[in-house]
Amino acid sequence: MSIPTPFRFATALLTAALGLSLSPALAASPADTLVIMESGDIPTLDPGATYDGASASMVANLYETLLSYRGASLTQFQPVLATKWTISNGGRTYTFDLRKNVKFHSGDPFACADAEYTYRRNLVTNSGDSGNWFLTDALLGTTGNANDDKTVTWARITNAVKCNGAGQLVFTLPKVDPAFLSKLAYTGQAIVNKKYSAGLGEWDGGEGSWKAWVGKDLTESALSKKPNGTGPYRLVQRDANNYLFTAFDGYWGKKANIKNVIRQRVDELATRQQALLRGDADFIEGAGRTVDEAQLRGKPGVTWVDNLPYANAPAFFINQNIKNPKLLGSGKLDGKGIPANFFADADVRRAFSHAFNYGQYVRDVQGGKAEQRTMLIPENMLGYSSKIKKYTYDPKKAEAYFKRAWGGRVWQNGFTLTINYRAGTESSKTASEMLKKSVEAINPKFRVNIQAEQWSDMLQATRRGEEAMWIRAWVPDYADPDNYLYAFYASDGFYNGQVNFKDSLTDKWLTQARSTNNAAQRARLYALVGERAYEQANYILLPVPIDYTFYSSRVGNGPTRASYNPFGTATWATLTKR
Repeated sequence: MSIPTPFRFATALLTAALGLSLSPALAASPADTLVIMESGDIPTLDPGATYDGASASMVANLYETLLSYRGASLTQFQPVLATKWTISNGGRTYTFDLRKNVKFHSGDPFACADAEYTYRRNLVTNSGDSGNWFLTDALLGTTGNANDDKTVTWARITNAVKCNGAGQLVFTLPKVDPAFLSKLAYTGQAIVNKKYSAGLGEWDGGEGSWKAWVGKDLTESALSKKPNGTGPYRLVQRDANNYLFTAFDGYWGKKANIKNVIRQRVDELATRQQALLRGDADFIEGAGRTVDEAQLRGKPGVTWVDNLPYANAPAFFINQNIKNPKLLGSGKLDGKGIPANFFADADVRRAFSHAFNYGQYVRDVQGGKAEQRTMLIPENMLGYSSKIKKYTYDPKKAEAYFKRAWGGRVWQNGFTLTINYRAGTESSKTASEMLKKSVEAINPKFRVNIQAEQWSDMLQATRRGEEAMWIRAWVPDYADPDNYLYAFYASDGFYNGQVNFKDSLTDKWLTQARSTNNAAQRARLYALVGERAYEQANYILLPVPIDYTFYSSRVGNGPTRASYNPFGTATWATLTKR
């Protein structure tokens, strides 16, 4: 039995980088090496630009935040680079004592100046394409940077976060924010090394240079190419498809049990599955419950964990102002394309919402273990209302809305639409194919093309407002409904530049909800947002799975129902392998 080509290549790189002796005759990966296979690439390794799950899963092992969630709890925290904290000034001042005797991978000691630099860097470079928007909102009262909002000044940034004479880190908020600790626990708020970063050509942290760095895209920064954190693992080597890590000998906490980690990009699902079954891979990206259960559950060498909470919010995103001419075809409603504002007509959106076969999606993709939500927040979260209507698969209603859309021209002339999906994600591909089939069956003049796109390319295209319709799951940053609904629906929310719509009523309710600590009032306002969202059909809400995970039985201390936290990011340090 031979080792598959991707693993053999990564093994060769690791052997050269670390001086290991790994025989090509091995039928399984060695016990001191964890192998992870996923379909997507890694957009960034800079915490300041981290805002996707693939990047976060790597950054969480290279870097550390001040605090993290305690076990499976969504409301209790445990210290990491902080040792304790106090809240004063009516809830507007947070003072953190910082851990001593901590080193970065470069060997530099961790100090308060590094934490101060990190948060100021995030406030300065905030572009709305990272989690820095919600940090900026908490500390400066705006989601914009100094270019977007002229009230953002150097004085306000430095007053918001600074080290005091006792070496403590002090945050001063303009108003109470009950979710502030949750925001600090987000992976993208991990601490970077000031001296090292400046040495790479990153911002030096000074007043004289800060304006040149306002809104700067850090995705492909020098720090992303040469990361330097305090985490339990350090990056050794990488190429387009392989990332090689080794345990950091100078780590302040408990040393990692597994010495080496290989993260590989492997596009083919069958290759990933066979690698797991052979013992060549320990964790792989799945394809949806139906496929994963059929191929992996109950098989020798596979540990399956079921009935996990699901915090993500998946949907078909619908762009009401498409900025990519290549996706518009003729650019007209003539059957050969669509205008850029094709989805600005609510009847078009409602028609597509009724054209999706939710029941088939649950059966074919989620193995019958999924639920259709009424809102884009979890069922057990403040503000969720089960009384709001749900869109159902109804071709007749879809036809009626298509006939009304654009004054009847959609039905008369037809259209050609292109839906892109993330390459390697079978569930997204299947959902897109289902929508294509049902829409084209309604009218022979309707044509839907679907095509795969690499994740990093899609990520950049969506940020530029260029995609027409695509599937994405909002991976929450912190456990609060504002993190979902404001991001999805506010005119200055995270996704606004991607979906391009504005609704004054929704904006009013969301602003009111984030301005009060009264839970009952917030719940009422969020329910109003949900009802309005149903009317406007700005997204097609996909059924959410009853979550599960699986991994090699050679791995110990893996996720369990008791330890799983949907708002946390898994680290490798506590895992074992035999």
